[in-house]
Amino acid sequence: MSLSSIKLIAFDLDGTLLNSVPDLAIAADQAAQAMGYPAVTEAQVSEYIGNGADVLIGRSLSQSLTISSELSPEVLAQARVLFDDFYEKSGHKLSHLYPNVKETLAALHGAGYVIALVTNKPSKFVPHVLAQHGIDHYFADVIGGDTFPEKKPNPMALNWLLEKHNCQPHEMLMVGDSSNDIKAAKNAGCASFGLTYGYNHGEPIAASKPDYVADNIAQLVEVIAVSA
Repeated sequence: MSLSSIKLIAFDLDGTLLNSVPDLAIAADQAAQAMGYPAVTEAQVSEYIGNGADVLIGRSLSQSLTISSELSPEVLAQARVLFDDFYEKSGHKLSHLYPNVKETLAALHGAGYVIALVTNKPSKFVPHVLAQHGIDHYFADVIGGDTFPEKKPNPMALNWLLEKHNCQPHEMLMVGDSSNDIKAAKNAGCASFGLTYGYNHGEPIAASKPDYVADNIAQLVEVIAVSA
């Protein structure tokens, strides 16, 4: 698939631009233990994230990718409040950008591409994280997991971007590290660029059949340049 017609590039955040697992793991562990549940490790949390904070905390309490049916909505809601509080208090100090993220965003922005962020992360945390790492000014739109009624893999956010920027699906590219990103792209009819280093519940991103697979985000600039 050629990327010669791309005008709009949507990026996922956690696992794509930002390694946020250390801070998320601490908050999830603190919330679980505060609720009287077993501790969760960073390795576990790296497999649990990608579907939003509600799913993350449910999986953490369940110690499984499948949320236990024995967990009541009240318990999950209480744990989510604790998780948000612990995560906010962390200051996100252990999170860091992956290699070449800033350079790649700068190159694409400088080349005139419209850049958007589409994450399942709760919206209230996103602006601070972007500003903290000096990349907030690259994004024309920032969409969180609660911006719309449905989150990825639902294409609602991507469809909104297409309409706002008056683009056709073949003019948009979704860049992410999980099956949710690739599925959202397919559901919106746009191309996808999968990164191998993020969080995808322990499954290789290639299994989701993105249009492109890369080990380094800098390869995105090379692929677009070749297609131009």
